Amino acid sequence: MINNDTIIALATASGNGAIAVIRVSGNEALELCSPLFEAKSGISILDQKSHTLQLGTIQDGQRILDEVLVSVFRGYKSYTGEPTVEISCHGSSFIQKEIIQLLIKKGCRTAQPGEFTLRAFLNGKMDLSQAEAVADLVSSDNAASHQLAMQQMRGGFTNQIQELRQELLDFASLMELELDFSEEDVEFANREQFQALVLKIQKVLSRLIDSFAVGNVIKNGIPVAIVGEPNVGKSTLLNALLNEERAIVSEIAGTTRDTIEDEISMGGIGFRFIDTAGIRETQDTIEGLGIQRTFEKIKQSQVIIKLIDSPKLFDDQQKLRTTEWKRIKADIHQLETDFPERSFLLLANKADLLSPENKDLLTKEFEDLLFISAKDKTGIEEIQTRLLSFVDDGALRNNDTIVTNSRHYNALLLALEEINKVQEGLNENLTTDLLAIDIRQALYHFGEITGEVTNDELLGNIFANFCIGK
Repeated sequence: MINNDTIIALATASGNGAIAVIRVSGNEALELCSPLFEAKSGISILDQKSHTLQLGTIQDGQRILDEVLVSVFRGYKSYTGEPTVEISCHGSSFIQKEIIQLLIKKGCRTAQPGEFTLRAFLNGKMDLSQAEAVADLVSSDNAASHQLAMQQMRGGFTNQIQELRQELLDFASLMELELDFSEEDVEFANREQFQALVLKIQKVLSRLIDSFAVGNVIKNGIPVAIVGEPNVGKSTLLNALLNEERAIVSEIAGTTRDTIEDEISMGGIGFRFIDTAGIRETQDTIEGLGIQRTFEKIKQSQVIIKLIDSPKLFDDQQKLRTTEWKRIKADIHQLETDFPERSFLLLANKADLLSPENKDLLTKEFEDLLFISAKDKTGIEEIQTRLLSFVDDGALRNNDTIVTNSRHYNALLLALEEINKVQEGLNENLTTDLLAIDIRQALYHFGEITGEVTNDELLGNIFANFCIGK
């Protein structure tokens, strides 16, 4: 991927549309595009000023392919940091293909996934963490993930890491100087100041590492498993939450044989709801596999919604069915015991069929119980409010730096491990040469995040996940 030839790709989504943008970048971008473009103004692309538009036609010899707008970005002022031409044409798939094939015939090469952003990184337009944020921004599908991607792309995370790295690097330089004058027993690096810096770095790294739990949730959405017995209303609840008929609803028990998933945004946070097969004893092999998957999805979820068929807890005289009541309580206790780290939401469905006295009785047993009617879509707003309360978005509201990238998270863990070794070395009064080893390793892991330290394999893995044209 790392070369200097001129690359081309469709920068907008593939398929028909009102317009499409074709991006060409490389040292010969202007020279390759210029002979193919006939400007209405008569000005050649080679003479066109940077960051300007011209109307004209793209021509293959005497054949006009389309009337287009051409944007020119010269040198380092472009997105990639190299000469770039963007052709805005009509959005016909045929026109897009014709223009791209014409430019490939004239000497361009089809861009690899993320190659434009890779070149921006290699040309110093952004660091590696900012480049990764570009992909997060493109894939963001709710307000919170968009906010985090924008913060990282604008350098919020990078600035913190670079500040820590520079301060540590300054002290490391002084320590290296001490090693050069080791025979003269000269101390250039003040140990008290260095101790304070180490404590500061430990504090910042620990906070960033802790933020990953929130950042990962915001970036990937919060998985919510809806569980309960067959015919309790799980599929109806899923449809009510999504406000669409996503799951089949039937009075026949065991209709949902497999998990059904869909995602919506609530309060700017993505929630991925999982409708699971009803949990019961069954001889049906397929239904049994569905129930097995239910438990697998519960393990993957962060929130469990336990749905109960509240009218079934009472007999015809509106008295509590003791056996049924004990079984439900045992099921709830088992879920809380098996999955203690999950947030838990208990819903009494079909509450429109309950008397006020019955509701009071259930509330005494479960203080946090919510009464809903999935069929009538009552109580849905209360569910959304309760789900949002499980999300610790204080750091997001305060615009704090939040780590969302697992590669960054792993590098921070390794950096903190090395800083802790430096702390232990200071406490044990280790010599400068021994401290310098751990400091160099910490600096290495800081550099991995921003891209000061990298290799072709790492870059290939990162940019392979980008869309072509970005």
